[in-house]
Amino acid sequence: MSQLFDNQSKILVIQTAYIGDVILATPMAIAIQKKFPSCTIDYLVKKGNEGLLANHPNIRNVISFDKKHKRKSIKQVVSEIRKEKYDVVINLHRFLSSGIITAMSGAKCKIGFKKNPLSWNYHFAFPHHIGYGIHEVDRNLSLLTHFDIHEKAKPLVVPTPEDFKAIEKYVDKPYDCLAPASIWATKQLPVKKWVKLIGKLDGYVYLIGGPNDHDLCEEIRKKSKNPKVLNVAGKLKIMESIALMKLAKRNYVNDSGPMHFASAVNAPVTVFYCSTLPEFGFGPLSDDSVIKEVPDLPCRPCGLHGKKSCPEVHFRCGNDMVI
Repeated sequence: MSQLFDNQSKILVIQTAYIGDVILATPMAIAIQKKFPSCTIDYLVKKGNEGLLANHPNIRNVISFDKKHKRKSIKQVVSEIRKEKYDVVINLHRFLSSGIITAMSGAKCKIGFKKNPLSWNYHFAFPHHIGYGIHEVDRNLSLLTHFDIHEKAKPLVVPTPEDFKAIEKYVDKPYDCLAPASIWATKQLPVKKWVKLIGKLDGYVYLIGGPNDHDLCEEIRKKSKNPKVLNVAGKLKIMESIALMKLAKRNYVNDSGPMHFASAVNAPVTVFYCSTLPEFGFGPLSDDSVIKEVPDLPCRPCGLHGKKSCPEVHFRCGNDMVI
């Protein structure tokens, strides 16, 4: 089966889920090109995530899929993909829309996970199991082992010189970065814990996040009563935030996208796991990684992705976290 891949292969990798999932999909391109340096690799990602891969050395082109206008976007994306005449499409996403795109891609070979509802249309479909201490990167790369590609790789994104220039005014003194937000409430360390953490840090602290995270970061800044704490949430683009994290003394994050940002630039990181577990396989991959969690809670984990509120009300996995 290894003959499906060679130095002339034209390959499309599909991952249209969250930002973190896109970052965890980047080792696929690195591993393939380690074995076949001259092959061509493109990626399909959700609109808004394409900037993460714009400067990646192993990726030629990035196609975006607009999930807000799925029907129209599927037609446009399929048309673009079919024009490219890919030899291989690898779908890492496990939901219907990407299955439709894969099925209609016209690729000579379609590969993915059995969990996708249209995997029956693939040429090769393999199991996907959450847990067992297997990292998502390795779950993804396991698809390649069936085709005699056994190379290993870590996530990678590459901030540009322009990204680093945009943060020049922030990096002229030692600092730590805190990313306190998560789209899931039970993944988010309580405000009081972030404030306590700030009290233990020396030097400047940057609170980072998107525009929607500004108010949370501002609450933490005010409660810290520390003039060296600056709220930059919403002021930096994603790749600029990643550049800021890369140069930080340390980054403190939840089990969320910024954890994967740190992994992708090998930045020092401490991750607070509230309702989820690192054993799910989405943990940090930086050389200097520290995991903090409340052990032996019978109610933990309460779900794979976190929840809008604690089912037990007490939220001990966050409130009992030792800082």
